[in-house]
Amino acid sequence: MSLGARSVALHLGLIAILIVLGLMLPTYHQGNLSRILVLATYAVGYNVLFGYTGLLSLGHAMFFAAGMYGCGMIMHLAGWSVIPAFVLGLVVAAMLSIVVGLLALRTIGVAFMIVTLMFAQTVYLTSLYFGAWTGGDEGFVISQASRQIAGYPLTEPTTRFFVALTLFGTALLLTAWMMQRRFGRVLIGVRENEERTTMLGYDVFQHKLAAVVISGVISGAAGAAYAVLFGYVGSTFATVQYSILPLLWVLLGGMGTTIGPLIGVAFMFYLIDYASGITSAYMLVAGATLVLLTLFARAGIVGEIRKRWVPWLP
Repeated sequence: MSLGARSVALHLGLIAILIVLGLMLPTYHQGNLSRILVLATYAVGYNVLFGYTGLLSLGHAMFFAAGMYGCGMIMHLAGWSVIPAFVLGLVVAAMLSIVVGLLALRTIGVAFMIVTLMFAQTVYLTSLYFGAWTGGDEGFVISQASRQIAGYPLTEPTTRFFVALTLFGTALLLTAWMMQRRFGRVLIGVRENEERTTMLGYDVFQHKLAAVVISGVISGAAGAAYAVLFGYVGSTFATVQYSILPLLWVLLGGMGTTIGPLIGVAFMFYLIDYASGITSAYMLVAGATLVLLTLFARAGIVGEIRKRWVPWLP
């Protein structure tokens, strides 16, 4: 079986397993899986920029929040339906990605991290300043009546799960396809050796900008989906914490791997869920586990599997 065929079989098989799990799991875990899939979509977006292109952003929450506010506010204030509001969330995230990319990519290394962090803080403070519309720290709840697609309520657990799975599956397959094309190979080339990629005649700035926009739009799609599926929008999702989380998820799962973001999100989600059930110091347990993984699985869970046993893993 060729490498491309193995990749297709892996990703379609993963989606099939998720479908079976979604249908078999009890309501509580089905709800958890829906949330994991939305956050994994966010991690997939971050992986495009960090894992494949090598650009470390500390402000990715601004794209997640842009999609969330772009979608959620128009539903809450103007009564738009889900599909047009979701599209608007993508447009807002794309526009912000273009602006941030054009400005932040004038810097490199640590400066790029600081600039993205500053942009993210600006978005966060803006959400607080316009609290009359955004709800500020408290946020706002989107009415259940407006959260439906073609008559199917997104408050129903199974419907919500399949919408979340559709979003994640689209992001996963898009990323896998992109990495098999020349564009994806150039992004990896930029990560490994930017100067050599430039010498080969590729426009590095344009490829970086495209990576920022693609990453921002996928992250914005996750934010918009979170708003319509779970019915809450708040400035918490624009804080530094939500910029650090996708970095941890990608590092845990394996940067530069297509299924690593999902594994990283699921691992951390259930680690905290389990630890909080046995001790109030659950973050200490989570922190110790993360330190151990960093020491003994530096490539991440999927990265280590690829390095040690399954070298063809995408």
